[in-house]
Amino acid sequence: MKKLIIAAATALGVLAFSVHAGDAVIKPAKISKADITGEIFQRADMIESKHGDNTTLDVTTLLSSDGKFASGMYKSGKTRSEITEPYGVDEFMYFIEGGVTLTSSDGSVQEIRAGEAVTIPKEWTGVWDTDGYTKIWVIYSEDGSGL
Repeated sequence: MKKLIIAAATALGVLAFSVHAGDAVIKPAKISKADITGEIFQRADMIESKHGDNTTLDVTTLLSSDGKFASGMYKSGKTRSEITEPYGVDEFMYFIEGGVTLTSSDGSVQEIRAGEAVTIPKEWTGVWDTDGYTKIWVIYSEDGSGL
């Protein structure tokens, strides 16, 4: 997993570090094996959101000092979303559990399952359909919006 996150950061041309309030030390953000098994969602900074019948859990492990790059883990239940406006951010996702079916506006379909990754460009539109998943995410937004 460590190589995967470093590769994503390198591919985006960004090297970001975790900064903790009150710390004078800047250090890399780590998602441990225990975090990947779900412990990360026990953190005090985990954000739980309700969207109709769906509950999502989100932990940001890193937000760059310029606010343009972020990473973390996310868990969602069953959901279907029609993305009619551009996605808005460039996002790399590695699926740990579950998966997603992405139907692009041109009708092409991609299924991404646990153990696979996908990168969605900020201009993407289409349908996001899932029975649920847990993912590691890495987002880049040139203007810092959407993070």
